[in-house]
Amino acid sequence: MGDGAGSLHCCLGLLGIAAGSLLLAVHFYSSARAAPLIPSTALGVLLLILSALLAYAGIRRSPRNASLLLSLCLTISAFWCGYGVTFVLAGQGALGDAGDLRDAVVPGLATFTVALLLVAVVGLLCREPVLALISGATSLASAHDVAARHSRALGSSAVACNYLIVCLLGGYFALGRILYFLTKGKMALPGTDLAKKKSHEQAQAAGGSTNPFAATGLILNMLWAGVFGCRLLGITNKLFMGQVPWLWAAGIYQIGICILSYRAMDVLMATSFGFTSILKFAGGYCLLYPLWQPEEPSLPTPFLVVFSILFAVLALFLSLKSPLDGLYLLVYVASCLALACHPRGFFAGGPQGVAVAVFVASALVALIHLYNVKAGAKTPPGKGKGAVKALLARSSFLKLREGPDLHAPYLGYSKYADAEALAFACSVLASSALTAPGDPQAPLATVVIPWVVVAGGILKLLGGSVAFARGKTLESSAFILYAVMWIIWGLARYGGLYGTTRSFHSAVGIAAFMLFNGFIVFCTLFLNITWFFYSLTFMLVALSFFLDAIHALPTGYDTAATLSFGLVSFYCFLSALSSGTFEGPCLPMGGPIVQLGGVRGGMSKCLHLPARRASSVKRIADILRSGGTCGIPTDTVYVLVAACNRPDAVEKAHRSKRQAQDRPMSLWISSLKQLEPAKHLFTPLLWDFMDAAWPSPISLVVPRGEWVDFLGMKDSAKYVGTPQSVAIRIPDCSVTTHLIDLVGPIVVTSANPTGEADTTHHNQVYAKLGDKVDAVLCDGPSPENVASTVVDCTKIDSGNIGFFRVGLIPKSQVLQILEQVQKKHQEAPNSSTGPVKGREEALGRSHAVPNGVGTAARVETGPAQAPDDDGCEHHTRL
Repeated sequence: MGDGAGSLHCCLGLLGIAAGSLLLAVHFYSSARAAPLIPSTALGVLLLILSALLAYAGIRRSPRNASLLLSLCLTISAFWCGYGVTFVLAGQGALGDAGDLRDAVVPGLATFTVALLLVAVVGLLCREPVLALISGATSLASAHDVAARHSRALGSSAVACNYLIVCLLGGYFALGRILYFLTKGKMALPGTDLAKKKSHEQAQAAGGSTNPFAATGLILNMLWAGVFGCRLLGITNKLFMGQVPWLWAAGIYQIGICILSYRAMDVLMATSFGFTSILKFAGGYCLLYPLWQPEEPSLPTPFLVVFSILFAVLALFLSLKSPLDGLYLLVYVASCLALACHPRGFFAGGPQGVAVAVFVASALVALIHLYNVKAGAKTPPGKGKGAVKALLARSSFLKLREGPDLHAPYLGYSKYADAEALAFACSVLASSALTAPGDPQAPLATVVIPWVVVAGGILKLLGGSVAFARGKTLESSAFILYAVMWIIWGLARYGGLYGTTRSFHSAVGIAAFMLFNGFIVFCTLFLNITWFFYSLTFMLVALSFFLDAIHALPTGYDTAATLSFGLVSFYCFLSALSSGTFEGPCLPMGGPIVQLGGVRGGMSKCLHLPARRASSVKRIADILRSGGTCGIPTDTVYVLVAACNRPDAVEKAHRSKRQAQDRPMSLWISSLKQLEPAKHLFTPLLWDFMDAAWPSPISLVVPRGEWVDFLGMKDSAKYVGTPQSVAIRIPDCSVTTHLIDLVGPIVVTSANPTGEADTTHHNQVYAKLGDKVDAVLCDGPSPENVASTVVDCTKIDSGNIGFFRVGLIPKSQVLQILEQVQKKHQEAPNSSTGPVKGREEALGRSHAVPNGVGTAARVETGPAQAPDDDGCEHHTRL
């Protein structure tokens, strides 16, 4: 994202903060009256809308030089989301008296008072007075709100005044930045001149954190701990359903932060945020449960012990990257153990005491992350990775994985890091939760639903989506199938929907899942041993569900099946973490049980290089120059290319297409300068038409001539075009043209076997031609799903053009380009080079091309043939 677009999102965030602050200022100013100007329900809905707007502005704002604003927008967004739901509940009468409303809102207000104060301190230290003033004033407003709810003598006017200050500050600086960009820097309000800050911000960004979302995730951990810590410290009188909005808002935002952390290629912190989000949903469930049952729910002890082990393992791996973050996760180990030791769970004093420790630790680590994101130099706690690297350097067995290919997926470029560790951990959590015995008459009394539905379901869906984005189709299918199974079974069996009477319909549904999983088990035979046992043990779990539905479950079988699945999942979790942290297979996944030839089998695989790196394009160029063939992205679909001065490579590309002898290959250049030495061999009209039409997704079929020899094609010329014509194009793709600049003109054919559909993703190229090409330049999905427009220019000087195929560029646009070129020749007939008499005759005949679309291109039945370049598999002329 460019600086201009990013700053516009910055303006959107500031305007959102100003609008929300104005609403709150009006609310608190009028709250003493009998009828508030803004009803609580309306205020809550408006705050929810503005929280979504702030979340969008925070995510879309480029983190390159405004990470502090990103944290501020996301923090206030989470604040107003929980606050808005609380206002809606109060407006609908769900919170009862004023004491309940105070107990509901104070934990969130107190937490965000501290969190926004941290942002303000970092803003002052990093010379961001605007953000420091806004966050400081919002923090002060929250503090006054807490004080006013404990003592009515203080009144709410102070709260309104603080929010009014936030509104004026946000509106002023947003207006200043908008004015700056609308006038292109000619006008700027005092203090809002972006040009003065640009160099300073770019210098700070060079030393910033790689994950600008981590600080917001830590602030959300403060919110979870604040709800339970306030009860222990006496700030609130009780724990009840009014505090659920804070917990569940924190959980939902934490899942979003988890996804954004995967986008920031921070696997370990993303996994930790996934873990902590589960605790937030579980805490909200426990506070919500007393609404329909008088007793407090009980927590399954085996699950919490397993959860503490997962936290400890993750803390160990995280300490290798950041010792401070690794130590921080140990407080969550203590939290899980405290919950396991107290049957009352979150309602007991021990877990609430650990929650206070979590709050303090989260605040300290969030402050460090905020400063490291914005400051040019790391704080001393952030430099611990060097000591760990020095310690591991002495070991010959363990060596940290580093470098640009640390998160490279199996099939080229991906926007996400690998989420398999989180998905496997969720399998461990869901299986361990099922081992807890529950009362069939009161299935909700044991807290199993959050562990199974959230951990085993929602977060596993996240892992499956990320796996699909990284090109792991089979793995993502398994994760998504298992997630759906956990969600349905968890809600039905432990949500009170299943009942004590099993039904035939349940058995049929489980049998359908087993059938799908049987196909996955079969496919994992060709993947690796570990995945085979992972899917096979889940089949045992599904079988226990089926036997339970038909009342034929042997005693102890369900526990044995879930334990087996949990142990295999735990090994997969360790293997995923170790393979992403260390070089070499510390905990190998094993090879495929059944070997297949071809792609992903026993044969060697071609290289897959991300197209967004200049080094990758240079490596592809080296392969082409040495006689290799490669699949590359273009402005339309993926194509298979070879250097035209390497006849052996052109022949190899031609043979790689099944039954392609009648499909001529096309020729691509990067600019007309490569044809400049042969310009005299083209008619002026054709040359100017090529100059006007390119670069674009337009392939021009031109007469074959001596100009082909100027490109050094030699023996490869027989594979390009027909004896009468050649298709040539300059693609409108910077990666492709840069590659052609490095290699020279290239020969192009579609990157799919003859007769199959176009390839619109590098995964498809790899799957279809992975064993026939030397490398694939990966750039994700194609920008278009339509191939180029192929124009017959063999008789353009007689005023006639034809269309072999109308692709991405419509026929009317091609004819408009031709008409403009013809007018240019009519106005200056003597300015072109070439034979005068022939040129005049050609221009005279060109008058026959009318302006309309329907008759402008008269179809000629010449010897020309449609090329097989970017997916051209049709020869019917239009």
